[in-house]
Amino acid sequence: MFFSVGDAAQSIETVTWVLFGGALVIFTGVMLLLAWSLRKRSGALRPRLWVLGGGVVFPAVVLAALFFWLVPRMPAWKPIPPADALIVTVKAHMWWWEVRYRDPATGADVMAANEIRIPVGRPVYFALTSADVIHSFWVPQLAGKMDMLPGRMQHLLVTATEPGTWRGQCAEFCGEQHAQMALHVVGLEPAAFDAWLAAQARPAPAPATQLLLLGRESFLAQRCSACHTVRGVSEEGRLGPDLTHFGSRLHLGAGMLANTPEGRERWLTHIQQIKTGARMPSYDRLEPETLEALGEWLGSLQ
Repeated sequence: MFFSVGDAAQSIETVTWVLFGGALVIFTGVMLLLAWSLRKRSGALRPRLWVLGGGVVFPAVVLAALFFWLVPRMPAWKPIPPADALIVTVKAHMWWWEVRYRDPATGADVMAANEIRIPVGRPVYFALTSADVIHSFWVPQLAGKMDMLPGRMQHLLVTATEPGTWRGQCAEFCGEQHAQMALHVVGLEPAAFDAWLAAQARPAPAPATQLLLLGRESFLAQRCSACHTVRGVSEEGRLGPDLTHFGSRLHLGAGMLANTPEGRERWLTHIQQIKTGARMPSYDRLEPETLEALGEWLGSLQ
């Protein structure tokens, strides 16, 4: 929440600091009154006056002032997106994030997973829902929490004010791997974002080497395509994340591991140790050459 980079989070940060400052003033005042009362003789004090003033009038005035100060600064409960807003639909699953981009300006409709990229300075309208149980979308530096409910669409309107990478986390207990359900939001300059979105809209690149060709054949032979879509290779899988541009993501496993050759090999061979209960089996039974080819091919999906 601190060092916020989104307009919605900045409102929360301002309110937090005001409340903290008010609490500090009240605490200091109470301590001063306590010290003053200890120096006075009991007959000089008027307990009823202090109880009525400090216990009723003062809290009522402070709470009323805070209420009228806070109301205009709270984010809209049901925000209306500006005409130029980028629409990003995020559907939570146990335990990964499905991400779909819809750009009214270009008509692009792009699928991704576990990582969100947004343009700096442009409103982003998040449409949030769930495929199974209640989850909660929370990227503290961008905005407050929003529950993600099956069969219902919730919304957040966010504008990032500077580039960067910010970690998000499911904030509603959703099962044994709730703590391992993270995601990253990357803020890009508008030109860089447009180039990235155009690249994401393209199908997967063709294998450029024999090793990558073996990796693609292994992906199909092991029936990874039954759960995962790779556009241009196999588009029947809908149970797991879309892997069309898997290699361009910073992390894998919903924020679990860095997307490096070592991370991909560890993920493929030890997924049930890293994320117990995930619906993908560990592939430690594969030959080392097959694992290497599969990991290299996945990494080449830029």
